[in-house]
Amino acid sequence: MSWDFKFGIEEEYFVNDAPRRDIAKGKIKEFFAACRDRVSGDIQPEMLEPQIEIATKPSLELADARAQLADLRSSVGAVARDFNLSIMASGTHPLAVWSRVRPTAQARYGKVMHDLQMLGSRNVLCGMHVHVEVPDLGMRVDIMNRIQPYLPLLLALSTSSPFWQAQRTGLLGYRLAAYRELPRTGFPDLFENEQDYKRYIDTLVSARAIENSSYVWWVIRPSLKHPTLELRVADSCTRLDDTIAIAALYRCLVRRLSLDTNLNAGQTGASRAINDENGWRAQRYGIHGSFVDERTRTAKPVRELLDETLDLVAEDARELGCQRELDLARWIVARGTSADQQLTLYTEAVGRGLSNRDALAGVVDWLSAETTGEPAFRH
Repeated sequence: MSWDFKFGIEEEYFVNDAPRRDIAKGKIKEFFAACRDRVSGDIQPEMLEPQIEIATKPSLELADARAQLADLRSSVGAVARDFNLSIMASGTHPLAVWSRVRPTAQARYGKVMHDLQMLGSRNVLCGMHVHVEVPDLGMRVDIMNRIQPYLPLLLALSTSSPFWQAQRTGLLGYRLAAYRELPRTGFPDLFENEQDYKRYIDTLVSARAIENSSYVWWVIRPSLKHPTLELRVADSCTRLDDTIAIAALYRCLVRRLSLDTNLNAGQTGASRAINDENGWRAQRYGIHGSFVDERTRTAKPVRELLDETLDLVAEDARELGCQRELDLARWIVARGTSADQQLTLYTEAVGRGLSNRDALAGVVDWLSAETTGEPAFRH
């Protein structure tokens, strides 16, 4: 290809009051200022106050991206400890109650919150985004159509949101269920071509329904700021290995679809509905479920679909030098996702006689420690 499939990773974290294990309510502005001063000026707030977003610089090597993320997690975690706070990577917060969370005081977010009303206040969610270079917008739109059958697999591998409002949801990935309350979310429609996509965006902008394409929050979208296709389906991954595995697999899939323009060509309305169904199955069952295969009209276990997908992109992994990082995806299936570990810890704690809140506090301790690689807060 005429480009290198350069990529970048963005991770969103919750900011906690460390002793309470709940979301932070004070010292947020001071914490952000210290992060920008001591770690990186690129660190950004999110729509709600107790959230923070970090991002890697564009990379060609997964090892480089991993090193950047490890340093950002550790450095931001160290700043947080200075304020008696902690950071935590997961799709939802086990203890947070949305009605107690304040929006970020920024003009952009003020407009969004005014438009979304209660739906914006309920957006106590954190995701992980991966940008992969695809210079031509027409190709980005084409790949956005054809990559959709693989998105449920990437979601299943990332699941880290089994709790909501201090309750067990019964889902492994509740984040997208809550996120779909917002407009312009979920799987994108199948656009005929670049002109069809631009017609959609330009019409909404001209009608002043949105300011620009960044207000379209699909699980995958062409980026407004960069010549990239942005993956947005994944929960914020607690384990750094999981982030890297998903980024590697997504990057390889983008390369494969760029080279093989017949792969998944001719997606139809039925195809999109099946992709959406599989997205629900990923939310509900995570890696333990199965996905509907349109070609065979059967349900394939996640493990089988992962093996097929890894075989498909084996050449791409060799060319991009990320075979070891791609192998981490099999490790996720073998040992479970963050959601699996959260539920194991919670169930064991309740079985020992702990209250629901104390059991969830233990989950928060694990999430915080795993995110930064540092011991959890202790009384």
